[in-house]
Amino acid sequence: EIIYLIIGVIAGIVVGFIVGKSLLDKIVGKKSSRAEKILKEAQAESQRLIENAKLKAEQEEKEAKSKAKLQVEKAKMEAEAILREAKLKSKEIIQEATRKSEEKFRYTENKIAELRNKLQKEALEKDTKLKALRNEIDKQKLELKVREGELKKKEREIITAEHEIKKREEELEQTKQKLEELVQQRIEELEKIARMSQEEAIEELKKELEGKALSQAKDIFKRVKETATKESKRILITAIQRLAADFTVENTVTVFHLPSDDLKGRIIGKEGRNIRTLEQLTGCEIIVDDTPEAIVISNYDPIRREVARLALKILVADGRIQPRRIEEAVENAEKLLDEEIKEIGERTIIELGVYGLHDELIKYVGRMKYRASYGQNLLKHSMEVARLCELLSAELGLSKEEIANAKRAGLLHDIGKVSKESAEHPHAIVGMKIAEKYGENEIVCNAIGAHHNEVEMKSIIAPIVQICDSISGARPGARREIYEQYIQRLKTMESIALSYQGVENAYAIQAGRELRVIVQSSQVKEDEIEPLAFKIAERIQEEMQYPGQVMITVIRENRANAIAK
Repeated sequence: EIIYLIIGVIAGIVVGFIVGKSLLDKIVGKKSSRAEKILKEAQAESQRLIENAKLKAEQEEKEAKSKAKLQVEKAKMEAEAILREAKLKSKEIIQEATRKSEEKFRYTENKIAELRNKLQKEALEKDTKLKALRNEIDKQKLELKVREGELKKKEREIITAEHEIKKREEELEQTKQKLEELVQQRIEELEKIARMSQEEAIEELKKELEGKALSQAKDIFKRVKETATKESKRILITAIQRLAADFTVENTVTVFHLPSDDLKGRIIGKEGRNIRTLEQLTGCEIIVDDTPEAIVISNYDPIRREVARLALKILVADGRIQPRRIEEAVENAEKLLDEEIKEIGERTIIELGVYGLHDELIKYVGRMKYRASYGQNLLKHSMEVARLCELLSAELGLSKEEIANAKRAGLLHDIGKVSKESAEHPHAIVGMKIAEKYGENEIVCNAIGAHHNEVEMKSIIAPIVQICDSISGARPGARREIYEQYIQRLKTMESIALSYQGVENAYAIQAGRELRVIVQSSQVKEDEIEPLAFKIAERIQEEMQYPGQVMITVIRENRANAIAK
């Protein structure tokens, strides 16, 4: 404000000077006295304005200084207050830091003391052990010195004994030569008496010993066979009796019931396009005949039949039956079936108590419900095999882990049959690879792959699974076999027996569970019957597939014929 006033004063002086000069120029012609008067008045006025401005500037300067002084004092007071507060806070912080550092220091001291005590204790223990070890070493040194003396003594004794042995060996060699000479003389004398050479006597003795050994072996084999058969029958019967199994045979058709016969025409559609679409998408044959309120779904694949049934159920409930809606219904049915398969697998493993299966293996287990083998439902067969494996393992006295592995292998042994992979390999090999892929242990995988002898059995679990699979498949009513395959199996069995020399006739009886072989007594000796039965059994086992087991009975009889004239 002072600067503005000074500028204003200066501006006033300039303006006054200019105005005065202008007035002076205008009144040049006038009297000089009047000009001087005006000039004086102007100078006086400018002087007055300058003084007023100076007074005002001084007054405002005083006011500004006063205000500035007040503000400086106020700022000083605020700064002093902040400084006091900061000093208090810094003092508190220093006190807190000091307290924490003291606590840390005390904690560190305690830890150091504990560590020192621990190290001292360990050092004392090590020192004690070291002393004991030194004492033991000293003791062992003394023992070694004693043993060293004993060894030197024994070494001297051994050297003496070696000399004695060499001496005796020389004596024995001489005695041996004398004995050989005596034996040779004795043999020559016996040959003269018996009129038989040494080789002939040995051969005769060998035949006599073989006959006795064969007779004893037959008796032993017979007793072992009777005992083993009796014990195995007891174990198997006990295990089978403890299992309550139902008898079910799966069909290749599914009957779908309709609310009314009017829906048959809508399912067929205009010019049959609806039913053709449904058959193409599901792969099933939809048979619409005169059966009231029912249509038949035919296919060998139960999963496809179930998809078709669920799709028809969705379409009938919705009421809209057209190709586009049929496609949506089939997609929804496939999704529903996938969920149901997983749920079936989970229920199965919970029911059997088989835990820890991979999610994909659970789906394989669920898929077995929609698969049949010779008319036998695969899931029920696998569950039956799993329970039989558990019971048979328990009867044999196996450990809990082996029983659990046997039950697990029994449940999974046929998962290769429901695999979507290539069918180039047998289902047992495919199932073994699937189990290996999803982390099953080696024993379970081997039992799955070996239950049809495709791989070598590596544990007792494998034959247990094989036996239980045969029991489940061979029990009456469990499976249905095609008539042509059944006849072919019996013919093949008989032809294998007839291929051996000396076999006169062969008859497969008891639905192929026994093969009776009649041999000619003139060509087959009595002691050749059992080897022949074993050979036939081995060939049938290697070359044929059959449920259960086959008993081979070889019959030989002597016939005497005479003609009276």
